[in-house]
Amino acid sequence: MSAHKGDSTAALIEARGLRFAYAAGAPEVVAGATLSVARGRLSALIGANGSGKSTLIRLLCGLLKPSGGEVLFDGVPLGSLDARRRARRIAYVPQTISTVFPFTALEVVLTGRSPYTTRFRFEDESDTQAARSALEAVDAAHLAARPVTELSGGERQSIALARALAQEPECLLLDEPSAALDLKHRAGLIRHLISLRDERALTTLIITHDLQLLDPAFDRVYAMRCGAVTAAGSPSEVLRDEVLAEVYGDEHVRARRAFGRTFVWSEL
Repeated sequence: MSAHKGDSTAALIEARGLRFAYAAGAPEVVAGATLSVARGRLSALIGANGSGKSTLIRLLCGLLKPSGGEVLFDGVPLGSLDARRRARRIAYVPQTISTVFPFTALEVVLTGRSPYTTRFRFEDESDTQAARSALEAVDAAHLAARPVTELSGGERQSIALARALAQEPECLLLDEPSAALDLKHRAGLIRHLISLRDERALTTLIITHDLQLLDPAFDRVYAMRCGAVTAAGSPSEVLRDEVLAEVYGDEHVRARRAFGRTFVWSEL
């Protein structure tokens, strides 16, 4: 697939030939991955289990350092930004959020303000307001005083998203945040991401297996196979039989567009 018109000039995150292995001599998990994420777009990263998606997204936010290639953020090498500056610009939400301590939801979201605090400056009223605003953005203000240990999986995921928003980032990277959610909460998460794009122009890249929710909500879809990005385009361009069959290694995958969206399934 060709790059979206304007992506090369409006890219917020660019990965150029990224390579990464978890140990010397081990097989590369990411092998020459290249992609360009345009500013203000809602994008998805899809692919089979083990294709390198989670590793790639950790490389994009600086949690891992590539052994080859480079990541550019807003045209600047990501490695030139220290951890605090990266955290102010990029927020990462992992697959699962767990805690054994009964912190309230507001207290958890407040930890997202850590890039703005220092050794001599603790959270103040402006930080608390930012945290409350983040909770409101994901319709979770009513959970502020609830211990996170008492929340459902869907509610915890909302708190994780609010914590990321409290960082006031330019870019949001999410690693399968809907994996443990039911259909209602999965759809609710996508609605929040759409709203954040439309109202805040927040650049978002999400790893997901929920292919049914991509079209027409998402602007762009990237597909990974064997550590490389093998397809990129609009949902209707990527969610096609021949592309998905290659990405998932399953010739029985079918994709059909109807009622303004694309439906995907694998024939038995």
